[in-house]
Amino acid sequence: MEKNKEKDPVLRLASASPRRRQLLELIGVPHVVTPADIDETPLADEPPNEYVLRLAHEKAEAVWERHQDLPVLAADTTVVVDDEILGKPESEEDAHYMLGRLSGRDHQVHTAVALWTGDRPQLFHTSTQVVFRTLSREEIQAYWQSGEPQGKAGAYAIQGLGAALVERVDGDFSNVVGLPVRLLTELAPELFAATGHSAPEG
Repeated sequence: MEKNKEKDPVLRLASASPRRRQLLELIGVPHVVTPADIDETPLADEPPNEYVLRLAHEKAEAVWERHQDLPVLAADTTVVVDDEILGKPESEEDAHYMLGRLSGRDHQVHTAVALWTGDRPQLFHTSTQVVFRTLSREEIQAYWQSGEPQGKAGAYAIQGLGAALVERVDGDFSNVVGLPVRLLTELAPELFAATGHSAPEG
């Protein structure tokens, strides 16, 4: 019996995030990974939605300039509380501050998606509200020591141990992970047609 052959990639993912790659694999979209190396520092007084849109655009552009054989998909996700952008913690103190800000209240997770197939990218933005339960200092310390907060926007990963910190999610769960699947299917339904998958329902 002939073994199943791997399907040819239908897009290039401009991200090193294993979470985004896993989401694409979960929905059956074959792809190749080509990370984009850009400066992710927010501009002065830059609104969160404009911030993620700018970074998604810059990531897609950086990879498209080097590779134009496949559509380029880029995304950027950030956590926002009281209009304050909480990026990736640079230290244990930074993570304690972020998780303390999120403790016992709601915040927004903003994600922008850019799909570059020609002269200009298609750009989309969405947000999800997440509510944290109240966290003790000991819980925050234990979570930091797990190593998971490092490299994560807002210092947590909802698809990992961070799920225990969350009380409720209002909106697209996959958006909080880092790639809004429903938005992607609306943005590029042809990618799903090419893989034999249709956009998920519900």
